[in-house]
Amino acid sequence: MINRNIPLPHFEKKSPNIWDIPTSYKEGMRVPARIFASEELLKDMDLAVFDQLTNVACLPGITTPALCMPDGHSGYGFPIGGVAAFDVNSGVISPGGIGFDINCGMRLVTTNLTLKEVRPKLHKLVDLLFERVPSGVGGHGFVKIEKSQFKDVMREGARWCIDNGYGWDEDLNRIEDFGRIEHADANLVSDKAISRGFNQLGTLGSGNHYLEIQHAADIFDAKTAAKFGIHSPDQICVMVHCGSRGFGHQIATDYLKVFHDVMKREGIAVRDPELSCAPFSSKEGQNYFKAMACAANMAFANRQVILHRIRECFKTVFEQSPEKMEMNLVYDVAHNIAKLEEHNVDGKKKKLLVHRKGATRCFGPGRQELAPALRKIGQPVIIGGSMETGSYLLLGTEKALEETFGSTAHGSGRTMSRTQARGEVRGEQLQKDLEKKGIYVRTASYSGLAEEAGFAYKPISSVVDTMHEAGISKKIVGFKPIGNIKG
Repeated sequence: MINRNIPLPHFEKKSPNIWDIPTSYKEGMRVPARIFASEELLKDMDLAVFDQLTNVACLPGITTPALCMPDGHSGYGFPIGGVAAFDVNSGVISPGGIGFDINCGMRLVTTNLTLKEVRPKLHKLVDLLFERVPSGVGGHGFVKIEKSQFKDVMREGARWCIDNGYGWDEDLNRIEDFGRIEHADANLVSDKAISRGFNQLGTLGSGNHYLEIQHAADIFDAKTAAKFGIHSPDQICVMVHCGSRGFGHQIATDYLKVFHDVMKREGIAVRDPELSCAPFSSKEGQNYFKAMACAANMAFANRQVILHRIRECFKTVFEQSPEKMEMNLVYDVAHNIAKLEEHNVDGKKKKLLVHRKGATRCFGPGRQELAPALRKIGQPVIIGGSMETGSYLLLGTEKALEETFGSTAHGSGRTMSRTQARGEVRGEQLQKDLEKKGIYVRTASYSGLAEEAGFAYKPISSVVDTMHEAGISKKIVGFKPIGNIKG
């Protein structure tokens, strides 16, 4: 429950883009709350963000400041854009710190096609993608499997897709966790969750999820961009944003109910019921961690199947093989997840449970979690903007590992509610306005399209520049949209 009557905090300015709320602000805070934002972004943040972030700072076992990225806005329990690391022995795991759409994430694909080549066939391409990649509430995918097979998807993630013909072996080296979290246990997932998820492989869903055709309009670091297969400003790329759909939502719902009783048993008091949690070391905490991994693996598989469909559609429209068009995966990142990771705390290496909700992992060079080809340069980071303003490819840094547990922002961040956005514009008119700007959009819902209008979001450039200037994630490429499929 959000307290919207809280006083404006006193911020301690640590640097031009870093602000702390001290522990004296709220009784029970174990650590400060730290916000990464320009002065302008901080001024425009919803007060509820500060209330939620300082509530997170009260949770048992939190080790260092509770963090909020510049795209932060109020969410369920944690603010969206929230990052918190917990001691594995004394700390907790909280679905509110992960999100209901577990492993909602981003995927970026290159091509060697140019804007000049694609523009004449854009309508045909977007229409075909809209037909073959289901979007909207409750959409069913084309991959028909039994519930028993779906358990294999939960365990194997994107590897299941490759083994069944939905992708290339080399894709796996360009996916966070190589597309599979090993500790997934399908036996800890409810039948209701399985029923909601087994027929949704290859679907976008609704809300802010999308499939977008873009061109690499701004190349900030040509040398690094080339390592990721991006070499010219008129080069066409494709970006996908989606997650585990109703499957992940049901898993979170199931375990929130379980954790309500666990908190009573363990004597855990939280400032907000939406911060329901369990000791990470408890049986219930471990069960949720393993069930969460099942949803994460499903999301990796979901985006892998969508990539397979994208390659098929490009092949149909341009009459070339995906290999010839160099339709290579740059990376796939998660931004709603909790991970066991080792980080330096007070000069010592420590194993922590890092919650990232609406925040993206952005490891710098040297981390063993990265594929060998990426260890020397760092992890690609994909930041999605609105369908009007564009998106970014960034690079993780060593400073991120020092200051944010290797985390950065995940997108623009909303500035108004969906209801308010619908009151400002009609979806049909927005679609026409976008086409006048050279952006062809297909949508499963005009009201849903209105909710995603560009004015409902923070300027993506301000969010990205904040983290670039703070040295957390480095700008590599800026993309501009020309075609979009919205749920």
